[in-house]
Amino acid sequence: MTKHLKTLLSQTLSPKEVANIYNSYDIIGDIAIIRTTKQTAKHSRDIARAIMTVHNNIKTVLAQESAVKGEFRLRKLKHIAGEHKTHTVHKESGCLFNVDLEKCYFSPRLFHERRRIAEQVRPGEVVINMFAGVGCFSILIAKKANNTKVYSIDINPAAIEYTRENARTNKVFTKVIPIHGDAKTIIPKQLRHLADRVLMPLPEKALEYLPHAIHAIKTRGGWIHYYDFEHANKHENPVQKAKTKVAERLRKLKTPFQICSGRTVRETGPNWYQTALDIKILPKKHASLKNSRQSVHSEST
Repeated sequence: MTKHLKTLLSQTLSPKEVANIYNSYDIIGDIAIIRTTKQTAKHSRDIARAIMTVHNNIKTVLAQESAVKGEFRLRKLKHIAGEHKTHTVHKESGCLFNVDLEKCYFSPRLFHERRRIAEQVRPGEVVINMFAGVGCFSILIAKKANNTKVYSIDINPAAIEYTRENARTNKVFTKVIPIHGDAKTIIPKQLRHLADRVLMPLPEKALEYLPHAIHAIKTRGGWIHYYDFEHANKHENPVQKAKTKVAERLRKLKTPFQICSGRTVRETGPNWYQTALDIKILPKKHASLKNSRQSVHSEST
């Protein structure tokens, strides 16, 4: 568990200097990633020293110098202290994940979501992960659920190579099938109506790709785990905003559905939140759009 930077630095920096420093940092394997501003960049080595003192396993400290962006969801990283490297092995829920943080997207902050989803998957299910990254969701599911097959799609070739490596490392290479490409192209050609469950852990593209997720679900119905970013002021509920937006989209797609649960995963900025919805896609012959319209308002947030 990370300790707040402001607590770590309060003995070496002035209260004014500490006040401007980001309070949190990510630990991925033996690498720590900090965020700085123009005002706090001069304290980068002090921050790194404090982290490495408290966490004896940290061998490298990097500073994030850009937002996560681009088709491959990458961020610019600058070496601050320790070994000059961006590759590490991250341990989570009994799994080992190789990742190069310069080449692939990885967030340790989705730890609870990965475990939550894996616990919902039943033996024998077919799962499609539309934005698999280095395979964290996919491999944890494959480890926990018996006789499961997980198709792991990602547009980043480096991420797919790490998925293959991680599937072998965690001994689930027969259950996890890495596929390089864009999910909106792969699903119509290879995976149409194949899945009991679809994962959409890429908030930036979730709404755009929702029709393709629906096409991946079996005709008898299944689950979509949908992630999005929502802006909400103190008088608004980000989960309800996500539900309303998704419900409107599903009705336009003439898809029977029920939004069974929703939650705020984390705060990503002032008044910005990452949300998660668990959506049950129903077979059309057994459900009506009228029932779907009612269900989105009846569920708790």
